[in-house]
Amino acid sequence: MNTERHSRHVNNETAHSPRERFYRRERRSVPAAREFTRAALSDWGVPPGAYDDILLCAGELTTNALVHGVPPGRGLRLRLVPCGDLLRVEVHDSGGGEPRVTAPAEESGRGLLLVAALADKWGVAQRNPGKIVWCEFSGALRPPHDPSGARPGMRRA
Repeated sequence: MNTERHSRHVNNETAHSPRERFYRRERRSVPAAREFTRAALSDWGVPPGAYDDILLCAGELTTNALVHGVPPGRGLRLRLVPCGDLLRVEVHDSGGGEPRVTAPAEESGRGLLLVAALADKWGVAQRNPGKIVWCEFSGALRPPHDPSGARPGMRRA
């Protein structure tokens, strides 16, 4: 059974259009979300060596939502939103709670510790119901209108 219900490409005419996909509350959704992210980054021309951090963070945010934020019978939405050279990864879920970074010695919460270390920014926004946990990567994308053809490198915080 496919864990992905549908995919919506907001504007198929532009290479850097936002992309989103819905995933059910099941373990195989995490590798499917990473593959969806990998395909989008490839379509957008991000060099494979530059998107390891993005894949890791997309996987961690998806895992956190599935473990802590998605009520039984529900799912999550993964959105990849490019804006110029910036990429925003968003995970929407309908659960409560406030995600937080924990100390490395604690049993859980280390995923957000990785996200905080690898992404340029991260945060939580409220939605009804639930929340959006997001992270951003500056310099991840070459703006579609950049005539130079140069690809900026990833910047680490």
